Amino acid sequence: MNSINKNQPEHNYENLEMAEAIKKIKDLTEKSDTCFFCTKPSSDESMGTRPMSIQKTDESGTMWFVSANDSHTNEDIKYSPEVKLYFQGSTHSDFLYIEGKATVSANKDEIKELWKPLMKVWFTEGEDDPRISIIKVKPTTGYYWDTKHGNTVAFLKMIAGAAMGKTLDDSIEGNLKV
Repeated sequence: MNSINKNQPEHNYENLEMAEAIKKIKDLTEKSDTCFFCTKPSSDESMGTRPMSIQKTDESGTMWFVSANDSHTNEDIKYSPEVKLYFQGSTHSDFLYIEGKATVSANKDEIKELWKPLMKVWFTEGEDDPRISIIKVKPTTGYYWDTKHGNTVAFLKMIAGAAMGKTLDDSIEGNLKV
């Protein structure tokens, strides 16, 4: 699929699968330390959307989060494990949308690996706080909007295009299938 913009001479659409999709997920989640984590609400008390900090993306593309085991997030995941995540890595690029399946665990080794001292604000007993849980999101599909050559080249192409009156868009987007 090409752009509907007739002034767009460049190929700017590329679907990615398996290893390439996982690499894109890792690249984009490293540029954004927070996302909107969306669940199907299990009650009227949960709106189903909240900002969350990603702690890690592993080699399989699985994303790791820390949450409280008595949170609406965990209740929502028990109700329905399908989640949606929305990331924004920078002002004009590095956007990522993920659909996946979430699981919750209380694995102490995983908690110890992901623990950061600032988390003590929420878990006052430290990494041994009984309320800590780990949420793992295994992505199944998604969509990305990025630049082909990085933000600096994209910015220079925008400036040159504006000066010449041409569309010199360095963007790339496409479906992700894991």
